[in-house]
Amino acid sequence: MVHTWSRDANQFVADEDDATYSCRVSGDPSPTSHKQGTAFEWQNEGRYKQGVNWDLNRWRILVQYGALPMGVLLLEEVVNSFGSEGIYAIIDAMRERFNESEREKAAGSAAWWRIRESILFALADLSDQLLDAEASGMISVNLGNLVEQIVTKDVGTGVHEYPFLYARIFTSVAKFSSVISHGVLEHFLHAAIKGVGMNVPPPVKMGACQALSQLLPEANKENIQPQLMGLFSSLTDLLHQASDETLHLVLETLQASIKAVREAAVSFESVVSPVVLNTWALYVSDPFLSIDAIEVLEALKNAPGGIHPLVSRILPHIGPILNKPYQQPDGLVAGSLDLNAPSDVIKAIYDTCFDAVIRIVLQSDDHSEMQNATQCLASFISGGREEILSWAADSGFTMRSLLDAASRLLDPGLESSGSLFVGSYILQLILHLPLQMAMHIRDLVTALVRRMQSAQIVGLKSSLLLIFARLVHMSVPHVEQFIDMLIGIPAEGYENSFVYVMSEWTQKQGEIQGAYQIKVTTSALALLLSTRHAELNKVNVLGHLKSAAGITTRSKAKLAPDQWTLVPLPVKILALLADTVIEFQEQAMADDEESDWEEIQGGVAESNDSLLLSAAAPSFGRTTYGQLEAMAKAYNENEEDWDDDDLLSVSDQLNGINLVNYLADFFAKFVHSNRQLFDHLCQSLAQAQRDAIQTLLRC
Repeated sequence: MVHTWSRDANQFVADEDDATYSCRVSGDPSPTSHKQGTAFEWQNEGRYKQGVNWDLNRWRILVQYGALPMGVLLLEEVVNSFGSEGIYAIIDAMRERFNESEREKAAGSAAWWRIRESILFALADLSDQLLDAEASGMISVNLGNLVEQIVTKDVGTGVHEYPFLYARIFTSVAKFSSVISHGVLEHFLHAAIKGVGMNVPPPVKMGACQALSQLLPEANKENIQPQLMGLFSSLTDLLHQASDETLHLVLETLQASIKAVREAAVSFESVVSPVVLNTWALYVSDPFLSIDAIEVLEALKNAPGGIHPLVSRILPHIGPILNKPYQQPDGLVAGSLDLNAPSDVIKAIYDTCFDAVIRIVLQSDDHSEMQNATQCLASFISGGREEILSWAADSGFTMRSLLDAASRLLDPGLESSGSLFVGSYILQLILHLPLQMAMHIRDLVTALVRRMQSAQIVGLKSSLLLIFARLVHMSVPHVEQFIDMLIGIPAEGYENSFVYVMSEWTQKQGEIQGAYQIKVTTSALALLLSTRHAELNKVNVLGHLKSAAGITTRSKAKLAPDQWTLVPLPVKILALLADTVIEFQEQAMADDEESDWEEIQGGVAESNDSLLLSAAAPSFGRTTYGQLEAMAKAYNENEEDWDDDDLLSVSDQLNGINLVNYLADFFAKFVHSNRQLFDHLCQSLAQAQRDAIQTLLRC
């Protein structure tokens, strides 16, 4: 392995990532050669006699000699078979092996460092499992002290004489950084910074990079300040030498370095950017490496004062690439179009890239190119807003180009993958260019319906439903007129577009993901129901399955309509709103609010007929305002778990809606304005749905 790693640093990094290690253990050490009475012996003897085809002692020998091609899996089997005693036996084996290396070293044998390196490999390979075992209280061995004992013994060893031991030390310190003392971490951080720039075998540099990636985020910025210029110079030099796995690691380390010294990062932009841009250009067709490079540039862009010099350096590279056939715009353009980017930056990018991006949308048949270009256009509109329309010499050119792009992306004959991000794009058009889009709304809705009817991807349909929901909000206080417009637009296979859209919407609402998307679509359904438009009662949509036995979520979409019950649209909308409230309750219960909700549900015993009367009755137990706040808190915390599209949510004021309060207010107004209708609709709901609504009515 030493021979292999000396010739190929990529193989060293690949082996590290895969936890691969080749080692031949000569001989067959006898169990009797070890000290008597240790846990592994009596545990092993008893379980071996019970027929467990597993030998903890042989595992112990593998650990000692670092032969761990399947170390993690075997450790799990050790824990399953022997519990904590198995882990103690493994750690004892490592300690014995360490003592053996000390004896070898004292005797002048050259084998000592290989023994030490194998111990570090075993520790690093099992680091996650060992740390979890210690954190859970399964074991108590002070792993931090164990690792420190091993690595500090060799800290003065010549890096040139034992380069692979040094590489293993760096990676081991990185793996156990959470339990190693601050002083030891600081020492190895400085050693890693120094090691990246030294004339040592590549594996040492790669080990140092692994340590830096892990240690820099928690480093004392003042202590490393004097070494920054040398660090960035060394890392950019490594980029020239790196390839494949090593390139990924160096880019990752550069990103960690920039984020660690964020305030000072702009001072090194002129050193880092040219090399990273060149790397990006070389690997633009490699999605993984190009993304790594973009993330380094993103880190520079987000540093104070970093965006102007970075964009000035990027644009000369971007223009020629976009104008070459078969080249994707990638994330570099869209990434520069930050919502907080200054207007002059966005205009500079527009001047260089806009025409080429439009041309890709209009002419390309490559779906990936079209997706990236669509995201770029959405970013242009989000960042430039109405000002973007004045940037071209021809005052109408930009708007015509944007509408042409929308027309291509909404073409029902275009494969769904090419239109995948059209929803985000159209949303930016109607949010930021509302006056210009107003005269095209009917044509837009017609195109949206046709595109949705031909869509083969669920995500595309959901994104288009979001547009309809946002148009409902934009039609306030004349939502009835929006319904009338949909009624007047034909839809193939349906009485009209309103019937089609509501059929799709009510089926897909439960599958919509993202806090922003759920806020907009749920509140839009409430707005539609509040109109009490006569057409609502004429539309029947799918309710629930007549027989749900053996039906999975995935197979539901393939079921014929006659396998579902049909319910009036107002009932279905009310049921969907109630289901949203139930979801709030479940989130609140998951947030340690179980007892509160049990108290609420336990007190709901009224008949259906008295639902509205009970809403006005005094509350019981904990105050209902507190219950409302618990639901809102749980929902808002859960928002962070969703990977929302920032371009959608940040630029829309509806993202500020407190959906729990919104629904509570909606139900209260509905009851006040038409108690009889509300009571009638509630009769068709499931008991859990009625209870959920009652909970909000008490607030």
